[in-house]
Amino acid sequence: MEYRHLGRSGLVVSEIAYGNWITHGNQVEEDAAHACIHAALDAGITTFDTADVYAGTKAEEVLGRALKGQRRAGLEVFTKVYWPTGPGRNDRGLSRKHIMESIDGSLRRLQTDYVDLYQAHRFDYETPLEETMEAFADIVRAGKAHYIGVSEWRAEQIRAAHTLAKELRIQLVSSQPQYSMLWRVIEAEVVPTSEELGIGQIVWSPIAQGVLTGKYLPGQAPPEGSRGALENSTATRFLNDDVLTRVQNLRPIAEGAGLSLAQLAVAWVLQNPNVSAAIIGATRPEQVAENVKAAGVKLDADTLKAIDEVLDPVVERDPAKTVSPEKRPF
Repeated sequence: MEYRHLGRSGLVVSEIAYGNWITHGNQVEEDAAHACIHAALDAGITTFDTADVYAGTKAEEVLGRALKGQRRAGLEVFTKVYWPTGPGRNDRGLSRKHIMESIDGSLRRLQTDYVDLYQAHRFDYETPLEETMEAFADIVRAGKAHYIGVSEWRAEQIRAAHTLAKELRIQLVSSQPQYSMLWRVIEAEVVPTSEELGIGQIVWSPIAQGVLTGKYLPGQAPPEGSRGALENSTATRFLNDDVLTRVQNLRPIAEGAGLSLAQLAVAWVLQNPNVSAAIIGATRPEQVAENVKAAGVKLDADTLKAIDEVLDPVVERDPAKTVSPEKRPF
């Protein structure tokens, strides 16, 4: 495993982080989830990402139980707040009420006194940004979080939050966007802004919800039980024959680099100097062991150029694709 600073902060994270979106508390049994987390620990992963909304709060509980007994100071535990976690109108969003109640619920489920990073899971258009950032500042000063981050925020939103964070004397250190060979919407605006402000990217879905593993084949239905076969899966945006054919055409490039397609995809996002960590998920321990082999890989210019030549016509680059709900979700 290799390790990087999170932005320009002093916090060091494993460049491959383990995330439990979709899987834990929902898609896989708890024993399997624990096995994946222990495989991550064995591989040198110290950074674990979750959110209160995952599996209706169950994912945090699973992670908390799996990490129990580990030396807390040797881990970086991240969670998020925004999406609904209850039936009430205040059980969502980034109001002071929801943030202050949510951090306590997350800490209880994670069985820890603090999280290393507390992230705003989307931008909340219904709450003044000053209210949100003041609540985050109070959480940091109470010792319940060390650092603050955001997820799927646009460049101008990140800049405004960073300005307030400086005034409040807290550290906004990270952005957690979707980023992969196929989804590069952060490159035009979010990355340059973040580089200027000292904010690092913790990217999710580096293998494009499994599409970049090559397991989805053109002209064929998604394998039963795969993420692409799930109703309303975010993978479906990539499941067309043009994209899938191009992914298959990446195989000789991966082989030339001595990597699997999944390893190539994870290694690719880590070539971006503004990326502090790439989040991987797993349903089996072997997937963790396989994907961590992307740590420390350096892709040469010819390999990067070859990837672009294969994928360029189907790459999404529009920064407007980074969106948050205009109204709080119910």
